[in-house]
Amino acid sequence: MNTSLKIVEIAEKPLSMNPKKFALWLFMCSVMMMFASLTSAYIVRRGDGNWRVFDIPDMFWISSVIVVLSSVTMHIAMVSAKKDNLALLRTGIISTTLLGIGFLVAQFIAWKELVGGNVYFTGGNPSESFIYVLTGVHFLHIVSGIIFLLIVIASVYKFKVHSKNMNQIQMCATYWHFLSGLWVYLFVFLMFNHQ
Repeated sequence: MNTSLKIVEIAEKPLSMNPKKFALWLFMCSVMMMFASLTSAYIVRRGDGNWRVFDIPDMFWISSVIVVLSSVTMHIAMVSAKKDNLALLRTGIISTTLLGIGFLVAQFIAWKELVGGNVYFTGGNPSESFIYVLTGVHFLHIVSGIIFLLIVIASVYKFKVHSKNMNQIQMCATYWHFLSGLWVYLFVFLMFNHQ
């Protein structure tokens, strides 16, 4: 009896990622490293002494609530796009944008609170400069996130975002959730390390 074995090679599908998504992940990794180095420098410099202690603005609490809510509305927009619910998608993405703008306004108010407490960017003490640098750099990234949201809104109104075309909104959601998580990290870091 002649038994022959057939060996069938199954071609493995190469791991691949959309180049734009890959670039976004690389960018987010570089932003994470930048904030890791800034917060590390904060801790090292605080340990050297000559560190002014001041209260964290109350408005940072409100900023945190706003940014968490914006992540919820972004998630609603994503789920709505997957289900081709264009009305809820529009509501979710516009709400996220408005909450993002609200976050920026809250940051301006927080900086006014700092100035009201005689805490200045060039106040002569590194603790004062650090809080402006950490929150200011994050502020700029939120601005970039809002620009991304506006681009997605334009695509939504041109019917280019739906269950069969999710790349743009997935990238926007990834970036927005990253920025929201980054703010929560910074807020918690400042709350525990401002003394």
